[in-house]
Amino acid sequence: MRLNLLFYILIISISNIYAEEPEDSLKAAIKTEYLSHIDSLINEKENYFIDENDELIALNPNYDSIPVFDELIYEYRILQLNKTSAIKLNYNSVVKNYIEMYTVRKRKLLTKIISRSKIYFPIFEEYLDKYDLPLELKYLSIVESALNPNARSRSGAVGLWQFMYNTGRMLDLKTTSYIDERKDVYKSTNAACRYLEYLYRTFGDWQLALAAYNGGPGTVRNAIALSGGKTNFWEIRKFLPKETQGYVPAYIAAFYAFEYSKEHNIKLANTPNNYNNIDTLSIQGNLSLQKTAEQLNLNYNSLRKLNPIYKRGIIPNDNNTYTLVLPSNKILQFLELNNALVCNDHIIKNTDIFNGKEKLIHIVEKGEYFHKIALHYRCTIEDILKWNNIIDRKIHTGQELIIYNLHKIETSSLN
Repeated sequence: MRLNLLFYILIISISNIYAEEPEDSLKAAIKTEYLSHIDSLINEKENYFIDENDELIALNPNYDSIPVFDELIYEYRILQLNKTSAIKLNYNSVVKNYIEMYTVRKRKLLTKIISRSKIYFPIFEEYLDKYDLPLELKYLSIVESALNPNARSRSGAVGLWQFMYNTGRMLDLKTTSYIDERKDVYKSTNAACRYLEYLYRTFGDWQLALAAYNGGPGTVRNAIALSGGKTNFWEIRKFLPKETQGYVPAYIAAFYAFEYSKEHNIKLANTPNNYNNIDTLSIQGNLSLQKTAEQLNLNYNSLRKLNPIYKRGIIPNDNNTYTLVLPSNKILQFLELNNALVCNDHIIKNTDIFNGKEKLIHIVEKGEYFHKIALHYRCTIEDILKWNNIIDRKIHTGQELIIYNLHKIETSSLN
């Protein structure tokens, strides 16, 4: 181990020189077609929580000094990350191209991502821990949205975790003319955890689960079939769509770029908000974010960025309870001004139960299907088929399904 460390230090001393960009590998990355399929790398328009690009340069006098590292350095660092990651991290030329996309061509974007992570990563980690999922899945949201809750892909996927409209509905995320819960950090992260848990139960491999998160379970199953039954991402990769081919390499590169940002001379700008200085309230009633900002002497755009779920800047008066995110130092002032609108239990708490086991009967309702039922009960389609001796995968309204409820999920309607 000591010899490895000495060798690593020697390589750094030789290779850590500064240049404008590593020409050959970067050009290869740009010319590689699948790089253009990752929306978060090409569709970043908003400066979330950073007001001026000039601030980045002012705080980082060497911002444009780009380190160039030897191949062995990348390989060694990935090896170090693998020691604590439950998700296998490979290093190859494809991953290297993505690493250099984040650390060279998209350096300013990476700076924004790291700044945004001060708000979002503690929330992600809380939910991932609740579902007993690998905490390093938080880096998936970098590939999905660059941590921009207003991100919208070319295909119409929305939010930090990039859910399509119908996928959002399947995961109980509501979209109306006034709200879009795909943009709600708490609800969308809970939904992402449910979906990732389901995908891992389905494939038993995290790289395949990540590929399925991007391309869908059916796409991965087809690729496995076309490969002759192989279950290794890198062996089925050529049978996947272009975007999904680049998805796992982009995830590994995002993981690496975040963890080794300092070594790549990426430094943070100051951000006005982080996880420790925001709080949540449960609100019922008609509430204007514009008037709230005026009452609390807050910047309206900043308040909108903390509450991207509200499409028109209004919390609707529809007898439902909604979450309002505010700077912590404004909570008491808001309560004094708007006490009638605030529920008694104003801090959002999660009440899901995770232990215990019981057999129950689920009666299929109109619009339900195996995929949705499996997600609800946190099992797999294969589990339901086995428990009910179903062969043809057909389902009908009124059908009774046996469910071995491992998590004490309620049997209420899924619609």
